[in-house]
Amino acid sequence: MDAAERKEILSRYLDHSRRFDEVAARRGRRGPESTGDVVPFRAPSRRLEQEPTARETQVLQLISEGLVNREIGEALFLSEETGKSNVRHLLAKLQARSRGHAVAIGFRRSLIK
Repeated sequence: MDAAERKEILSRYLDHSRRFDEVAARRGRRGPESTGDVVPFRAPSRRLEQEPTARETQVLQLISEGLVNREIGEALFLSEETGKSNVRHLLAKLQARSRGHAVAIGFRRSLIK
């Protein structure tokens, strides 16, 4: 996670906290029976990275060793299509543009050695 992503998360947190405090203050003035105010949910502007599963971490390690889908499937006792599917899910979860980008993310996040 880079500085811009951390700044975006902090900004959303502070905005949410401010809105929460405003609603709490209004409720406090009107009494505890007042429950009509609802803070609207704002979806994040972009999907945040997710942590890969243990299997996806294994796949990432094999990608970093230069294996292709067929070899990944063989190493994990899976079909080539299942190995390919695991690679696709891993790339999506890490928001990686390529296998090389996924490996770079894996090293940066200490997912692989």
